[in-house]
Amino acid sequence: MGSRVIIKAAEWTLSVETAEGAPLAIFSVVCMACGEESEAADNDRLPVEVWALKHTGLNPTHRQYQPKVLSFWRVDPAPGNPYLEMEARSSVRR
Repeated sequence: MGSRVIIKAAEWTLSVETAEGAPLAIFSVVCMACGEESEAADNDRLPVEVWALKHTGLNPTHRQYQPKVLSFWRVDPAPGNPYLEMEARSSVRR
């Protein structure tokens, strides 16, 4: 088994995930009256808003909704973190 390195004082940066294919957000909405949920939509809340308006049009007493927004984050080594240098070295070797 290999050795493990524990870095107690390393700094990290938390940011929005920007990898290829990762959505900025996934939107959906739940009707609070009946529990019906819209389809999820990547990066565009308009289809979800339209769904809520149509749902109320078909069910006039259903007027409250719970929006759901799912976003994605990532953590990367900050300057001064030894992992930043290790990752830079390993990408040069590839």
